Amino acid sequence: MKDIKQIIKGIDKLNPIPQVANKVMALAEDPDSSMSQISEIISYDQALTANVLKACNSAYFGLPKKVDSVHQAIVYLGMDQVVDLVLLGSGASNFKTKQEGYDLDPGELWKYSVASAILARELAEKKGSEKTHMIFTASLLKDIGKVVLNQYVADSFEKIQFLVSKHGFTFREAEKAVIGIDHAELGGMVAKKWEFPSQMVTLIENHHLHEEPGRGDFENCIIYLADTLCMMMGIGVGSDGLAYRFHKEALDFLGLTQVDVQEIIAGFGEKLSQVEDLISIH
Repeated sequence: MKDIKQIIKGIDKLNPIPQVANKVMALAEDPDSSMSQISEIISYDQALTANVLKACNSAYFGLPKKVDSVHQAIVYLGMDQVVDLVLLGSGASNFKTKQEGYDLDPGELWKYSVASAILARELAEKKGSEKTHMIFTASLLKDIGKVVLNQYVADSFEKIQFLVSKHGFTFREAEKAVIGIDHAELGGMVAKKWEFPSQMVTLIENHHLHEEPGRGDFENCIIYLADTLCMMMGIGVGSDGLAYRFHKEALDFLGLTQVDVQEIIAGFGEKLSQVEDLISIH
């Protein structure tokens, strides 16, 4: 077992999500907020504004004309898309480094996180969710614990892999057994420290659906399914990518069939090159 207190201290080395992003997300979830309020908050932050405009003008969106203001971006893309771009710009810096413990090269964890978040939002919209921003953000940041735990996993990799390959542990279970804490639990601690809503903390903590109550929770199942679909498409498949259990009950709960899953994968596969263009901006 490692020194858990020392591991948790690693949270302080992360770049926290800027308060402006939390404000934007809170306004987006408020039915009484206006487009002008959100536009104004974003416009006060020059770096955030620049990121949003670069993303809006990328090939991912393929807009017919150049966008040169946040207000114009909201008009063209809608408030939901612009809020997601704010969250993308705010979360990028922590995910771009190499994750040796998880066998992910520089940028791979970020690509996987963005793809997973976009896919989760699409699934949420398809199923008529009213919490798309929370789902998007939780999906984007669900593996933030890996950034903190990475070196400890690298140092203990042989022991973790032994439990996975010889004793049928999932990678998360093996992390917990060897290190004393796993990346999902640690991610929940990050979310608490950053003062995210309690539901988002729970979604990050249980994104592998290892706690059974989550298998009957809409948001939890959406995030889990997006994560699983990314792995099925070969996105972000590092040393732990295939070492998790598949919970078919999540599909059943969402009312999706194997054919639906195949169609989702086929449709999203066509967008991957555009997603990479979007990722390169941040």
